[in-house]
Amino acid sequence: MAHTRQRILIAGGAGYIGSQMALMLAEAGHDVVVLDNLVSGHADAVAVSGARLVNGDIGDAALVGWLLDEVRPDAVLHFAALIEAGQSVQEPERYLENNHRRTLVFLDALTARNVPPPLVFSSTAAIYGEPQTVPIPEDNPAKPINPYGESKLLVEQAMAARAESHGLRWAALRYFNAAGADPKGRLGERHEPETHLIPLALHTILGKRAEMLVNGKDYDTPDGTCIRDYVHVTDLCRAHLLALEHLREGGESGAFNLGGGEGRSVLEVLRTVERVTDKALPVRHGPRRPGDPARLVADIGKAKRVLGWEPALSDLDTIVEHAWAWEKKRPG
Repeated sequence: MAHTRQRILIAGGAGYIGSQMALMLAEAGHDVVVLDNLVSGHADAVAVSGARLVNGDIGDAALVGWLLDEVRPDAVLHFAALIEAGQSVQEPERYLENNHRRTLVFLDALTARNVPPPLVFSSTAAIYGEPQTVPIPEDNPAKPINPYGESKLLVEQAMAARAESHGLRWAALRYFNAAGADPKGRLGERHEPETHLIPLALHTILGKRAEMLVNGKDYDTPDGTCIRDYVHVTDLCRAHLLALEHLREGGESGAFNLGGGEGRSVLEVLRTVERVTDKALPVRHGPRRPGDPARLVADIGKAKRVLGWEPALSDLDTIVEHAWAWEKKRPG
């Protein structure tokens, strides 16, 4: 993509990963337009990239149709979603409405074009549920155990159907645990409320929380806590660029796992936070959260082989160092 200036539409481009993506694309010389309803995104995060922000919802068919006609994007990135697996168990209908049904409206608008622009979709490892094998390959059966994972799987299926009916070219990037911050400290995580492990631990270090709650200590893992695969947000964004290039050059549509390729337990992460910050972390153990598998670790061989992607910043120390630098200076 570096050699061709393109018009890129980013749905959900005011959120954590979407805003980083807008910044990377803008710095590469592309024209970027962000569509975001700002329910969980931040307008000032879009301003960092200089991208144009359109305040609106992917489920608004008239708005999306107008925007596609005006922008005429060469490619589309879709990040717009509710993202909390535990919350989705409590609010399943909200997740299916927001993540699946509104995306169907968005897909209908895309495929109403004679030649739909290629689409890269932000998917998730949650579609796998309790995996049969670890590390998890893309052909592991998709059996989500929470509505969040189900909503993302339904969108993948809808994209595959529209490939058959309308020639949509698509890539679903199945993130494992996105983490870290812009290496220059310009952007990072700002979820309200925050539920992700690393920022919660750093908030505790900064005295914004009294203690760090660990959900579950009786999983079938070496230290009893969940094992996850952490991938730096900058590495994720690079994978989107490579996926767009893959589709632009006629590559086959499909799904790709994105992770660091190594599993780290909750307690290992917390020890890394203590080491990087040189501060002790008060920890309390609580019950498991509903919908949390014991182990999620990516087999990233396909992304390496097909996209030429390598996670360059996804070692845990680098992730925590960048997140820590962001948390010490972030707005709000």
